[in-house]
Amino acid sequence: MKKWLIAGLCILLLALMAYIAAGPYLAMNGIRNVVASGDYGKLSYFVDFPKLRESVTPQIQERITRDIQQRLGRGNTATAATDVVKLISKPAIDAIVSPLGVATLLTGSTLANKLTGMKGPDGRIHAIDPLKDAKTHYVSMLRFTATVSTDEGKPLVFVFERDGLGWKLTGLILPD
Repeated sequence: MKKWLIAGLCILLLALMAYIAAGPYLAMNGIRNVVASGDYGKLSYFVDFPKLRESVTPQIQERITRDIQQRLGRGNTATAATDVVKLISKPAIDAIVSPLGVATLLTGSTLANKLTGMKGPDGRIHAIDPLKDAKTHYVSMLRFTATVSTDEGKPLVFVFERDGLGWKLTGLILPD
């Protein structure tokens, strides 16, 4: 009786570990399915929007500021521009880091395909799947990345973190 109990606990523990290890892949698949269904409200099951916003905001603000400084030169005007960037970038970032914004990122070419009439082999218009050929990597037990190349060949990194027993998209590392 004791052997069966220990064996059962070991099997249960192994199953739990396998589920946790497969978690990022399940989250990526969940994102694909939600986007394909068009029910973007369910993206919050797989995306931690506040953390994603924290991840994306400084990157976008820094790029806009850098571009302004290159155009204006470093000085008082550029410093003032930095403050303006923070003010005007917030609504844009909020739009990007929303269920609809993430869905648009993941289905961006669908509209272009509809406009140009490009269809898949089955005759249906398909949403793009930027995570399809991603290079995946466990950074730690709590962090996982999926790296894809942009059209310019630059890396775009999707960062997933463990959330209890599941995983959520919590960050993007934008290409330079």
